[in-house]
Amino acid sequence: MMIELKRILLVEDNPNDVELTLEALAEHNLANSVVVARDGEEALDYLYQRGCFATRTPGKPVVVLLDLKLPKVDGHEVLRRIRADENMKLIPVVILTSSREEKDLVQGYRNGANAYVVKPVDFHDFLDAMKSLGVFWAVLNEAPPSAG
Repeated sequence: MMIELKRILLVEDNPNDVELTLEALAEHNLANSVVVARDGEEALDYLYQRGCFATRTPGKPVVVLLDLKLPKVDGHEVLRRIRADENMKLIPVVILTSSREEKDLVQGYRNGANAYVVKPVDFHDFLDAMKSLGVFWAVLNEAPPSAG
């Protein structure tokens, strides 16, 4: 029996951060289960199986790693829409941002984020943080029954 990898939705518009995140997750064999959305609209298309994701395999991601500063639809709005939707509101959402602004932190939690992680500037610290996040949310954490 083959174990199906739990999908991670990475919502990130910075190509370098996408590459580093995938590299970090690859060390734990989690990278091939990552779906990358490059803006908030694409993230919502993935979650609602529309647009270029209309024919994707059904199912919810085990976690959404969500940047705040995104083109088209910002991360706060993506989070609000996830939490407002009865079918998606239990999906864990980790805000992954370079913003240390208290207003973003407070708004993120107020909108229902499960965690708020500031991206480390240092390359090795960034890799370590992504490895820890991936292992915790995709391996250790018990997801709600409807996720995965």
